[in-house]
Amino acid sequence: MNWTLEVVIVPVSDLDRAKEFYAGQLGFTVDHDLVVSDDARLVQLTPPGSGCSIVIGRGMVPHMPPGSLKGLQLVVPDLRRAHRELVERGVEVSEIQVIGENPHPVPDPLDNVGFVYFTDPDGNAWSVQQISARA
Repeated sequence: MNWTLEVVIVPVSDLDRAKEFYAGQLGFTVDHDLVVSDDARLVQLTPPGSGCSIVIGRGMVPHMPPGSLKGLQLVVPDLRRAHRELVERGVEVSEIQVIGENPHPVPDPLDNVGFVYFTDPDGNAWSVQQISARA
């Protein structure tokens, strides 16, 4: 049986600001923007090419302090290109960092060990890792 991770709840303080960041700046697709009542709204967004979405909302999601989610990780085949795109979209992103040594011979020295980091407007922390070849 396959077990797939499909949705991660991201706690935010301002739903429209967060939607603009994720859709407008990061380029996530808005799958749903569902207004249930004056007190309940749910927005589901998916990173390009991902099988897992994020949900931001109010009144319909578990309460977590905005900005408390740390360690979300996106994976890309070309970290240099991803870094360039984030900068062009106005995202405050770290420089490319290499963490350790790649234990497998790969054509690009950033594979598996290259990362960049950013946060959303609430402080939820993301990393982006390059994996273009898997062992």
